[in-house]
Amino acid sequence: MIRALVVDDQALVRTGFAMILGSEPDVEVVAEAANGREGVELCRRHRPDVVLMDIRMPELDGIEATRIITNDLDLSARVLILTTFDLDEYVYDALRAGASGFLLKDTPPDDLIAGVRVLAAGDALLAPSITRRLIEEFAAGGSTFRPIDGLGELTERELEVLRLMARGLSNVEIAGELFLGETTVKTHVSRVLTKLHVRDRVQAVVAAYESGLVRPGH
Repeated sequence: MIRALVVDDQALVRTGFAMILGSEPDVEVVAEAANGREGVELCRRHRPDVVLMDIRMPELDGIEATRIITNDLDLSARVLILTTFDLDEYVYDALRAGASGFLLKDTPPDDLIAGVRVLAAGDALLAPSITRRLIEEFAAGGSTFRPIDGLGELTERELEVLRLMARGLSNVEIAGELFLGETTVKTHVSRVLTKLHVRDRVQAVVAAYESGLVRPGH
């Protein structure tokens, strides 16, 4: 059973998402929160697997709430950002804060359910093309790079794989580019995530750009 928490300051939105998710036999909506602060408290109380998080909310916005939840070692919840626009100016900040993906609020119910299942399974919810567009759009805004823990531990092959991930390539495409088997690529991706101490592919791509390993447009 997937345990989900819905955090949004609009009651109708919360109720709608809760009804959609609650209708599935493998999903249980354990709580609903009207702001980020309440969301953090309920996350700690109910220990959900997935948190559906709005960005703009009173008291504590979704970005700060995401940062608190993903930095709490006692929590294993993955955060799915809900946004009105596909290139919301705050989406990149939310990804930097530790979110594992995002969905539009007008996403069809089946896609919302599938997205929750994807995050609960430990994967990131951003299509490669969207990953590249988002990261390039917002990383291009500044050129200040920062050291990333574990980057120096990557082998040359793992660095190659990370660069291709940051370009928006899927595992199948990376396999074709490097003349490797898909299973081998999955192993390299897993090692990259472990060495960079990140939860998923999205966070690895963010690290690649923030370290300067990959530059937007290159």
